[in-house]
Amino acid sequence: MADYYLAVDIGASSGRHILGHMENGQMILEEIYRFENKLVTKNGHLCWELDSLFQEIKNGMKACKVCGKVPISMGIDTWGVDFVLLDKQDQILGDTVSYRDSRTNGIDTEVYQWISEQELYARTGIQKQLFNSIYQLYAIKKEHPEYLEQAEHFLMIPEYFNFLLTGIKKNEYTNATTGQLVNAVTKDWDREILEKLGYKKEWFGELCLPKTDVGFLREEIQKEVGYNLKVVLPATHDTGSAVLSVPAEGEDFIYLSSGTWSLMGIERMEADCSPQSKTCNFTNEGGYDYRFRYLKNIMGLWMIQSIRRELNEQGKSYSFPDFIAMAKEADTFSALVDVNDARFLAPASMTEAIREYCRENQQPVPETIGETLACVYHSLAKSYQETVQEIETITQKTFSKLYIVGGGCQDSYLNQLTKQATQKEVFAGPIEGTAIGNLMVQMLRNKEFSSLEEARVCVGKSFAIQSVK
Repeated sequence: MADYYLAVDIGASSGRHILGHMENGQMILEEIYRFENKLVTKNGHLCWELDSLFQEIKNGMKACKVCGKVPISMGIDTWGVDFVLLDKQDQILGDTVSYRDSRTNGIDTEVYQWISEQELYARTGIQKQLFNSIYQLYAIKKEHPEYLEQAEHFLMIPEYFNFLLTGIKKNEYTNATTGQLVNAVTKDWDREILEKLGYKKEWFGELCLPKTDVGFLREEIQKEVGYNLKVVLPATHDTGSAVLSVPAEGEDFIYLSSGTWSLMGIERMEADCSPQSKTCNFTNEGGYDYRFRYLKNIMGLWMIQSIRRELNEQGKSYSFPDFIAMAKEADTFSALVDVNDARFLAPASMTEAIREYCRENQQPVPETIGETLACVYHSLAKSYQETVQEIETITQKTFSKLYIVGGGCQDSYLNQLTKQATQKEVFAGPIEGTAIGNLMVQMLRNKEFSSLEEARVCVGKSFAIQSVK
């Protein structure tokens, strides 16, 4: 009988439990459970509801038991940068505020009074994003200094869920790097940065690599879900897991993890913390086996998703194929926006934010849904084109292939625009890139594969990888 492995992949809008097993040399996936994730407003801030998310994690685990496919291990991955602070009683201090909240506006200038922006990048290699953990912690220091006095532990979101499952606290390397608190050379917490900003080094535990065991389920969790298993650290940052699933051999490729965010970059064994890299706003996030994910964060399909949600709230229901059809009809609409403009992070109306940008920049203002969508699609493709050019300039290397993984790879229109813009050989798939990468690490730990290279070859054989025409 096959060994089953469970990937719990939680994104900004939904989560799912996907079981994986090996059969005749191929990886087989089965979605067991899916649930919604959304932000709520608490005390004036956009927050995550961790209690309900943890209940959903357990619900999905129970569903495995119901269908008679009990996994031997599980791993949890989520988005990056967000965290909890725990007190002496292991209770969360305050609300779990989301990276999309505005509490960090202006915080960067205060952080730079203690450590310059240039030194921060030279030490961490991490792209400046106002929502990085380093700025979120400083926002807490300003708004609730008592929390920092009471804090005993710092855990990223998936680490907190692991703690609830096992009673064991472990920090994981790939997700920790997203917060701009890890040194790119030592690959450990940067104690000097922590000290300068008044963050106690005792909060931060040893950084563990993917494949590390966290532990078995606590007794009460075992009773609730009906079985025991081992909790394992995948690359707990979802992009770290997604990049693992790229079905490429060798190093001659650029990847695009396409979803709510677009993460575009290459794999490297050493970080590039140079002024040129900083100017281009690239980040050196930690990856599997101390690889670096040298990439740029691009706003991604969040803009499309926001427009759809906005229309749904108005009683207008459109599918994503409907959106693609409308965008194609307005294909010649000429306005472009900077998709990484801060106004698009969490606007009250994405449609109006796009129009406002066009007005301010003396461009045609989209009047129809199709024109608005065409503007976003072409703007994303333009951003991808510019990012590819910057990667090749910085590395002084030409890449022939571009692999698009994740849910966004199903958007055939965006794939075609990306191929036209980048002039690369483009491949789309696998769709479930993040869950596959999560499962790959568990399988590597259990010696289903002898190496990451072997696992990637298996991904290419197991899933439909489309060559974009």
